Amino acid sequence: MNNKGISVCITSAKGGVGKTITTLNLAGLYEQLEKKVLIIDFDLASGGISVALNMDINKSIYNLVDDYINNRYKEFKNYVASYDSYIDVLASPKDPRQAGKIDSKYVELILDKAVNNYDVVLIDTSHVLNDLNVSIMDLVDKLLFLVTNDPLDLKNMRSLMTILKDVNYKNFKVILNESVAPFKKYFSLYDIKNIIEENVDYVISRDFYIKNIDNIIMNGEIITKDDKMPTIFSKDYTTLMQIITDMYSEEV
Repeated sequence: MNNKGISVCITSAKGGVGKTITTLNLAGLYEQLEKKVLIIDFDLASGGISVALNMDINKSIYNLVDDYINNRYKEFKNYVASYDSYIDVLASPKDPRQAGKIDSKYVELILDKAVNNYDVVLIDTSHVLNDLNVSIMDLVDKLLFLVTNDPLDLKNMRSLMTILKDVNYKNFKVILNESVAPFKKYFSLYDIKNIIEENVDYVISRDFYIKNIDNIIMNGEIITKDDKMPTIFSKDYTTLMQIITDMYSEEV
Protein backbone atom coordinates (compact mmCIF):
# COMPACT_ATOMS: atom_id res chain seq x y z
CA MET A 1 0.00 0.00 0.00
CA ASN A 2 1.12 3.57 -0.69
CA ASN A 3 2.24 5.67 2.26
CA LYS A 4 -0.21 8.37 1.28
CA GLY A 5 -3.92 8.02 1.86
CA ILE A 6 -6.59 8.38 -0.80
CA SER A 7 -8.71 11.45 -1.45
CA VAL A 8 -12.34 11.23 -2.56
CA CYS A 9 -14.58 14.21 -3.35
CA ILE A 10 -18.33 13.72 -2.99
CA THR A 11 -20.12 16.25 -5.17
CA SER A 12 -23.03 16.77 -7.55
CA ALA A 13 -24.59 18.96 -10.22
CA LYS A 14 -27.31 20.30 -7.90
CA GLY A 15 -27.84 20.90 -4.20
CA GLY A 16 -30.05 18.78 -1.99
CA VAL A 17 -28.98 15.38 -3.31
CA GLY A 18 -27.57 13.99 -0.06
CA LYS A 19 -23.86 14.79 -0.34
CA THR A 20 -23.26 15.50 3.34
CA ILE A 21 -25.14 12.44 4.60
CA THR A 22 -23.39 10.24 2.03
CA THR A 23 -20.00 11.61 3.07
CA LEU A 24 -20.76 10.80 6.70
CA ASN A 25 -22.01 7.33 5.82
CA LEU A 26 -18.85 6.55 3.86
CA ALA A 27 -16.74 7.77 6.79
CA GLY A 28 -18.64 5.46 9.14
CA LEU A 29 -17.96 2.47 6.91
CA TYR A 30 -14.27 3.29 6.51
CA GLU A 31 -14.12 3.33 10.29
CA GLN A 32 -15.43 -0.24 10.29
CA LEU A 33 -12.43 -1.11 8.12
CA GLU A 34 -10.24 0.59 10.75
CA LYS A 35 -9.14 3.33 8.39
CA LYS A 36 -8.23 6.68 9.82
CA VAL A 37 -10.57 9.17 8.11
CA LEU A 38 -10.50 12.93 7.67
CA ILE A 39 -13.62 14.71 6.43
CA ILE A 40 -12.82 18.08 4.88
CA ASP A 41 -15.80 20.41 4.67
CA PHE A 42 -14.99 22.46 1.59
CA ASP A 43 -18.53 23.82 1.37
CA LEU A 44 -17.02 26.99 2.77
CA ALA A 45 -20.07 29.26 2.83
CA SER A 46 -22.64 26.81 4.19
CA GLY A 47 -20.86 23.63 5.24
CA GLY A 48 -22.70 21.35 7.60
CA ILE A 49 -20.37 18.52 8.57
CA SER A 50 -19.47 19.76 12.05
CA VAL A 51 -23.07 20.89 12.65
CA ALA A 52 -24.43 17.48 11.64
CA LEU A 53 -22.03 15.78 14.03
CA ASN A 54 -22.67 18.18 16.93
CA MET A 55 -18.97 19.00 17.07
CA ASP A 56 -17.56 22.01 18.90
CA ILE A 57 -15.14 23.51 16.41
CA ASN A 58 -12.39 25.89 17.48
CA LYS A 59 -10.41 26.06 14.23
CA SER A 60 -11.30 25.69 10.57
CA ILE A 61 -9.87 25.70 7.08
CA TYR A 62 -9.71 29.48 7.34
CA ASN A 63 -7.44 29.32 10.41
CA LEU A 64 -5.15 26.84 8.69
CA VAL A 65 -4.76 29.03 5.61
CA ASP A 66 -4.46 32.25 7.62
CA ASP A 67 -1.77 30.77 9.86
CA TYR A 68 0.11 29.40 6.85
CA ILE A 69 0.09 32.79 5.13
CA ASN A 70 1.32 34.52 8.29
CA ASN A 71 3.98 31.92 9.18
CA ARG A 72 2.11 30.65 12.25
CA TYR A 73 1.39 27.19 10.88
CA LYS A 74 3.01 24.31 12.80
CA GLU A 75 1.14 21.00 12.62
CA PHE A 76 -1.87 19.85 10.62
CA LYS A 77 -3.42 18.18 13.67
CA ASN A 78 -3.87 21.59 15.30
CA TYR A 79 -6.66 22.40 12.86
CA VAL A 80 -8.76 19.23 12.95
CA ALA A 81 -11.33 18.11 15.51
CA SER A 82 -12.00 14.50 16.47
CA TYR A 83 -15.45 12.98 16.18
CA ASP A 84 -14.22 9.63 17.50
CA SER A 85 -11.01 7.61 17.49
CA TYR A 86 -11.15 7.08 13.70
CA ILE A 87 -12.93 10.12 12.24
CA ASP A 88 -11.59 13.68 12.28
CA VAL A 89 -13.05 16.81 10.70
CA LEU A 90 -11.41 19.83 9.11
CA ALA A 91 -14.35 22.21 9.31
CA SER A 92 -15.58 24.99 7.08
CA PRO A 93 -15.46 28.52 8.58
CA LYS A 94 -18.18 29.46 11.05
CA ASP A 95 -18.24 32.96 9.62
CA PRO A 96 -19.20 32.86 5.91
CA ARG A 97 -17.27 36.09 5.38
CA GLN A 98 -14.08 34.08 5.88
CA ALA A 99 -14.96 31.77 2.99
CA GLY A 100 -14.07 34.37 0.40
CA LYS A 101 -10.61 34.74 1.92
CA ILE A 102 -9.63 31.14 1.18
CA ASP A 103 -7.93 31.14 -2.21
CA SER A 104 -8.14 28.02 -4.37
CA LYS A 105 -4.33 27.95 -4.61
CA TYR A 106 -4.24 26.54 -1.06
CA VAL A 107 -6.29 23.45 -1.95
CA GLU A 108 -3.20 21.50 -2.99
CA LEU A 109 -1.44 22.40 0.26
CA ILE A 110 -4.39 21.22 2.36
CA LEU A 111 -4.91 17.99 0.43
CA ASP A 112 -1.21 17.14 0.46
CA LYS A 113 -1.03 17.48 4.23
CA ALA A 114 -4.31 15.58 4.65
CA VAL A 115 -3.33 12.49 2.63
CA ASN A 116 -0.01 12.34 4.46
CA ASN A 117 -1.82 12.09 7.79
CA TYR A 118 -4.87 9.92 7.01
CA ASP A 119 -5.77 6.69 5.25
CA VAL A 120 -8.85 8.24 3.64
CA VAL A 121 -9.72 11.89 3.02
CA LEU A 122 -13.38 12.52 2.19
CA ILE A 123 -14.28 15.93 0.82
CA ASP A 124 -17.75 17.40 1.02
CA THR A 125 -18.27 20.45 -1.13
CA SER A 126 -20.90 22.50 -2.92
CA HIS A 127 -22.11 21.77 -6.44
CA VAL A 128 -20.92 25.12 -7.82
CA LEU A 129 -18.17 24.93 -10.44
CA ASN A 130 -16.06 27.75 -9.01
CA ASP A 131 -12.26 27.95 -8.89
CA LEU A 132 -12.10 26.22 -5.51
CA ASN A 133 -14.18 23.22 -6.54
CA VAL A 134 -12.46 22.86 -9.90
CA SER A 135 -9.11 22.80 -8.07
CA ILE A 136 -10.44 20.07 -5.76
CA MET A 137 -11.70 18.03 -8.71
CA ASP A 138 -8.33 18.37 -10.44
CA LEU A 139 -6.37 17.17 -7.41
CA VAL A 140 -8.36 14.35 -5.77
CA ASP A 141 -7.85 10.68 -6.55
CA LYS A 142 -11.54 9.93 -7.02
CA LEU A 143 -14.79 11.80 -7.64
CA LEU A 144 -18.22 10.56 -6.61
CA PHE A 145 -21.12 12.37 -8.28
CA LEU A 146 -24.54 12.02 -6.70
CA VAL A 147 -27.63 12.36 -8.84
CA THR A 148 -31.32 11.91 -8.07
CA ASN A 149 -34.45 11.01 -10.03
CA ASP A 150 -35.26 14.66 -10.58
CA PRO A 151 -35.58 16.28 -14.03
CA LEU A 152 -33.59 19.43 -13.22
CA ASP A 153 -30.89 17.45 -11.46
CA LEU A 154 -30.57 15.08 -14.42
CA LYS A 155 -30.31 17.96 -16.90
CA ASN A 156 -27.62 19.59 -14.79
CA MET A 157 -25.77 16.29 -14.50
CA ARG A 158 -25.84 15.81 -18.27
CA SER A 159 -24.21 19.23 -18.70
CA LEU A 160 -21.64 18.39 -16.04
CA MET A 161 -20.80 15.05 -17.64
CA THR A 162 -20.22 16.85 -20.95
CA ILE A 163 -17.77 19.20 -19.25
CA LEU A 164 -15.93 16.30 -17.61
CA LYS A 165 -15.54 14.55 -20.94
CA ASP A 166 -14.31 17.74 -22.59
CA VAL A 167 -11.53 18.06 -20.00
CA ASN A 168 -10.83 14.31 -20.11
CA TYR A 169 -11.79 13.44 -16.54
CA LYS A 170 -11.90 9.68 -16.03
CA ASN A 171 -11.54 9.26 -12.28
CA PHE A 172 -15.23 9.52 -11.40
CA LYS A 173 -18.20 7.31 -10.54
CA VAL A 174 -21.90 8.19 -10.56
CA ILE A 175 -24.24 7.30 -7.69
CA LEU A 176 -27.99 7.42 -8.18
CA ASN A 177 -29.37 8.36 -4.77
CA GLU A 178 -33.03 7.34 -4.69
CA SER A 179 -33.24 7.64 -0.91
CA VAL A 180 -33.44 11.45 -0.90
CA ALA A 181 -36.85 11.62 -2.58
CA PRO A 182 -38.16 8.04 -2.76
CA PHE A 183 -41.54 9.11 -4.14
CA LYS A 184 -39.98 10.61 -7.26
CA LYS A 185 -40.10 7.83 -9.83
CA TYR A 186 -40.10 9.81 -13.03
CA PHE A 187 -37.43 7.85 -14.86
CA SER A 188 -36.12 4.30 -14.96
CA LEU A 189 -32.44 3.55 -14.50
CA TYR A 190 -32.20 3.01 -18.25
CA ASP A 191 -33.76 6.44 -18.85
CA ILE A 192 -31.40 8.11 -16.38
CA LYS A 193 -28.33 6.67 -18.09
CA ASN A 194 -29.58 7.96 -21.43
CA ILE A 195 -30.43 11.40 -20.06
CA ILE A 196 -27.06 12.00 -18.41
CA GLU A 197 -25.24 10.16 -21.21
CA GLU A 198 -23.13 8.32 -18.68
CA ASN A 199 -23.19 5.06 -16.77
CA VAL A 200 -24.65 4.85 -13.26
CA ASP A 201 -22.14 2.89 -11.20
CA TYR A 202 -24.08 2.54 -7.94
CA VAL A 203 -27.66 2.89 -6.79
CA ILE A 204 -28.66 3.81 -3.24
CA SER A 205 -32.22 2.54 -3.21
CA ARG A 206 -35.49 4.01 -1.98
CA ASP A 207 -35.34 1.47 0.85
CA PHE A 208 -32.58 3.56 2.43
CA TYR A 209 -35.01 6.42 3.01
CA ILE A 210 -34.86 7.06 6.76
CA LYS A 211 -37.94 8.71 8.23
CA ASN A 212 -36.22 9.79 11.42
CA ILE A 213 -33.12 11.20 9.71
CA ASP A 214 -33.73 14.56 11.41
CA ASN A 215 -33.45 12.91 14.83
CA ILE A 216 -30.27 11.16 13.80
CA ILE A 217 -28.76 14.46 12.67
CA MET A 218 -29.90 16.24 15.84
CA ASN A 219 -28.13 13.56 17.87
CA GLY A 220 -24.93 13.96 15.83
CA GLU A 221 -24.94 10.32 14.76
CA ILE A 222 -23.61 8.52 11.69
CA ILE A 223 -26.08 5.95 10.39
CA THR A 224 -23.48 3.47 9.17
CA LYS A 225 -21.93 3.20 12.63
CA ASP A 226 -25.13 1.56 13.90
CA ASP A 227 -24.63 -2.19 14.35
CA LYS A 228 -28.18 -2.80 13.11
CA MET A 229 -27.59 -1.27 9.67
CA PRO A 230 -26.27 -4.43 7.91
CA THR A 231 -29.49 -6.18 8.90
CA ILE A 232 -32.05 -3.40 8.44
CA PHE A 233 -30.56 -1.97 5.23
CA SER A 234 -28.71 -5.01 3.91
CA LYS A 235 -28.97 -4.10 0.21
CA ASP A 236 -27.76 -0.53 0.61
CA TYR A 237 -25.18 -1.49 3.20
CA THR A 238 -23.69 -3.81 0.58
CA THR A 239 -23.77 -1.01 -2.02
CA LEU A 240 -22.05 1.47 0.28
CA MET A 241 -19.44 -1.10 1.24
CA GLN A 242 -18.82 -1.72 -2.45
CA ILE A 243 -18.29 1.99 -3.00
CA ILE A 244 -15.70 2.35 -0.24
CA THR A 245 -13.82 -0.80 -1.17
CA ASP A 246 -13.75 0.26 -4.83
CA MET A 247 -12.43 3.70 -3.92
CA TYR A 248 -9.74 2.27 -1.69
CA SER A 249 -8.67 -0.81 -3.64
CA GLU A 250 -8.25 1.12 -6.88
CA GLU A 251 -5.68 3.41 -5.24
CA VAL A 252 -3.59 0.99 -3.17
